[in-house]
Amino acid sequence: MGEVINLNRFRKLRDQRRREQEAESNRAKFGRTRTESQLERKTQERARRDLDGKKIDEPA
Repeated sequence: MGEVINLNRFRKLRDQRRREQEAESNRAKFGRTRTESQLERKTQERARRDLDGKKIDEPA
């Protein structure tokens, strides 16, 4: 007679592997490194400051 196996364990393992693969693909698709995020934030802040500096104050 063969060895008794727990099908729930194998289902959970299979589902876990699928979730890990999906998470990996999402990280590759949507994730950014810390330096990329900081660079974008600094670029946006610089652009905002430049735009604010070029505004013309209207006389009241």
